[in-house]
Amino acid sequence: MTSLPFLLYLPLLLLLPQLSHPGATPEPKQNLTLNMKPEPSSTYIVHVHHLAKPSHFATLGHWYTSMVATHSPRPVADHSTRILFTYDTVLHGFAVKLTGDEARRMSDAEGVSGVHEDRQLHYMTTRTPGFLGPDPGFGAWRDTDFGDSVIIGFVDSGIWPESPSFSDSELGPARPSWRGKCVGAEDFNASLCNNKLVGARAFYDGLSPTPRDWFGHGTPVASTAAGSEVRDAGFHMFARGTARGVAPKAKIAMYATGVMAWTSSIAAAIDAAVKDGVDILSISIGKEVPLPFYNDTVSIAAFGAERAGVLVVFAGGNHGPKASTVDNAAPWMTTVGAVTVDRMFPAKLNLGDGTVLTGHSVYTMKANGTNMVPLVINPCSEKTLTPDRILGKIVVCIFSLEHKDEAQDGGIDSLQRAGAAGLVQVYISSWSPDDLSSDLLLGAFFPGLSLSYTAGQNLRAYMVSEPYPVASLSFACETVINENRAPMVASFSSRGPNLVAPELLKPDVIAPGANILAAWPVNPLLPEFLNSMYRLSYGTSMATPHVAGVAALIKKKHSNWTPAMIRSALITTAATLDNTGREILDNGLIDTSDNAKVSSATPFAAGAGHVRPQLAMDPGLVYDAGARDYVDFLRALNYTTEQLRLFAPDMATCTRELPGGAAGLNYPSFVVFFDGRTDVRTLTRTVTKVSQEPESESSDVINLDGL
Repeated sequence: MTSLPFLLYLPLLLLLPQLSHPGATPEPKQNLTLNMKPEPSSTYIVHVHHLAKPSHFATLGHWYTSMVATHSPRPVADHSTRILFTYDTVLHGFAVKLTGDEARRMSDAEGVSGVHEDRQLHYMTTRTPGFLGPDPGFGAWRDTDFGDSVIIGFVDSGIWPESPSFSDSELGPARPSWRGKCVGAEDFNASLCNNKLVGARAFYDGLSPTPRDWFGHGTPVASTAAGSEVRDAGFHMFARGTARGVAPKAKIAMYATGVMAWTSSIAAAIDAAVKDGVDILSISIGKEVPLPFYNDTVSIAAFGAERAGVLVVFAGGNHGPKASTVDNAAPWMTTVGAVTVDRMFPAKLNLGDGTVLTGHSVYTMKANGTNMVPLVINPCSEKTLTPDRILGKIVVCIFSLEHKDEAQDGGIDSLQRAGAAGLVQVYISSWSPDDLSSDLLLGAFFPGLSLSYTAGQNLRAYMVSEPYPVASLSFACETVINENRAPMVASFSSRGPNLVAPELLKPDVIAPGANILAAWPVNPLLPEFLNSMYRLSYGTSMATPHVAGVAALIKKKHSNWTPAMIRSALITTAATLDNTGREILDNGLIDTSDNAKVSSATPFAAGAGHVRPQLAMDPGLVYDAGARDYVDFLRALNYTTEQLRLFAPDMATCTRELPGGAAGLNYPSFVVFFDGRTDVRTLTRTVTKVSQEPESESSDVINLDGL
């Protein structure tokens, strides 16, 4: 073991105003008849200190039922039927329908550590394995037999088992210790599982719960991490080639949480996955606003999963490029941001003055752009896309990401009904979108393209200078690779600093998350062009399974490594340079005062950098940590004993002081803040040598601009 000191300087000013609003008390009225309705019930998650179970209860289940009957009396014969889920592996407790008053009473019950109201979370929605680096002939794939026999669990919307990406050709059965199962539903026969899909269950309370993916999220996510090899895959004529997951021989277990993704369902899915024996968990789900870890049931469940030896990979969120939006940011969570890849689908807008602007399009019919038609700017709402305004014209829709929540509800169908000749999407924003072709997926059979910020500025200049602007569209319907700088941090990828634990750097790493070709559900109710078996998807949802796949390869090679060791290998071997050998750029913020220059990505956008599978197989040194270290970390955040019991009831009363505070956690990265009393902080790290070869290590301290 070797201890290495590090210093980093970063100031912080944090102001949290508190507002209070006094209320007025009305005078009582006499002889008033009230028709009082019963208080509505909601789902609550009751966290229980299971070690405090009274001895006269035979099981935890009997204890939970007694709690419900005592603190939430209802005229029912069996109170156990009111319990939706019980948790007994990664956390302890149950989910139950309660009124607000009942929930308050339950929180005061003996043995209850906390009561959290259920929350709805959100899903963070062939080239990429090659872009990451694995190659069939050498490196990570060869050394790990493509991740054979490793089981990746997915907590997601479900799966489309008939996809070729889930074929089990040449795969053997799951290991004897595997406890997962396939549970059928009206639209999902359990026999659809095979030696690739080794588990499929639904974990949500609703009509006809099913493991089948009717949402189009779990299917592309699972195929990205562990899809089998499929030749000549593509979205119509785009991105054609051999599609495969990052760990194409790994096995898949789907824990479906439906379209709504409630916290109670996600916790139940994680609990079951760990009990079944998954090796890796991939969860592309997050919140709108980060929560304290003690108030985040998913974070508590992830703690239990890591303690059980399961690495959990989470999406960092799609709320960029604003600062302090990164989610799923606990040290026991591997947090992933998204980057672009070196693949483009070019199309051209030919202006009347001879200027040619290159954009992105997935329009499926070739055109040479010989017919010039009028260009017209339109707000692109349902009310303004009318024939009198756009018939026979190319419509220019201008978007500003600063106001991206404003209604621009006109779709491709509105353009077609009104007889538009084409569509150009332009972004006039200091935030540069990089998911341009994804915006046009619904335009696969309507002529249109998207322009970047710079090209959009050129188009605006032409339209301002020309009283009767005209243009034509050219489509080659081709895929171009290796001609653009990549990776770049995607504009939508959530950024740090970490609001919940400011001295913990998040995201951890970045991975491909824009224009990812992945399997897609074939839904007869959808329009024809969406029924391609593969589709282009984007979001940190798609970056997450890339990292989960790499983690599966590491797990295959180093089966005895802890989750922290695998995470350390991912972080310490990540790349900070792009495919041109220059610093990775942040595509989320353009310097409009400097010829639209794109700035280099900071660690708050890129974490440690772009994941590199081959190097992660042999990191040389790793930073290890376990449940005890994480409890000490939480104590350094001033968590109370009762809050610590939510994570580790057996460790809550015997914590140690962490030298250096929260930044002293043995983590591969850190952020240091200063309170003005000193300009020196000393932090210690302990590394474990995992290589058979001699190692020499060096460290660099890189200041952010202006500090």
